Amino acid sequence: MFSDKANSIFKEVIEKYHVIDSVDQEFSNPYDSKLQAIEHLLYRKCWIDTVQWHYEDIIRDPEIDPIAALKLKRQIDASNQDRTDMVEYIDSYFLELYKEITPKTDATINTESPAWGVDRLSILALKVYHMHVETIREGATDQHKAACQNKLNILLEQQVDLSTAIDTLLKDIEKGDKYMKVYKQMKMYNDDELNPVLRGGK
Repeated sequence: MFSDKANSIFKEVIEKYHVIDSVDQEFSNPYDSKLQAIEHLLYRKCWIDTVQWHYEDIIRDPEIDPIAALKLKRQIDASNQDRTDMVEYIDSYFLELYKEITPKTDATINTESPAWGVDRLSILALKVYHMHVETIREGATDQHKAACQNKLNILLEQQVDLSTAIDTLLKDIEKGDKYMKVYKQMKMYNDDELNPVLRGGK
């Protein structure tokens, strides 16, 4: 199943990141971009999500220096762009994979593309990891740990359901019961011509 591969790689990424546990650590992708294309994309996607997860923690520090916060906000903006780009790369992989499939006449479109489902699965893996940490965190109260365990159980159930939904969608596309239609990003706030503030500063 595709989701088994994705979840395994996401777990690998998150554990690798937390060995050093720094947003400034060097990134290295162990999967070859040509020979292991989808693995390479999944690993990169989850690494971006993992770093951004910790960016979001840091910027919520009430004592953060305003200049440092502005710099971090720029990093978060860049990370969001990278994240969206990676979703499009993953969808391009699936479009190429299924390009010879002829959809049935009654085939339907899904509410989201496969890669946006993968995006949610990657974030969910991070939620599972960090919620598990809270269930065993030294110094936390038993009440806190129990509450987090209940949340973790729900997250794990959600992970199974989302994994099943993604696998089902891919099977339906393979059978021609669903068809892929991808809309490229049309973000306006990063565009010099579409953002009036950026346009006015030219």
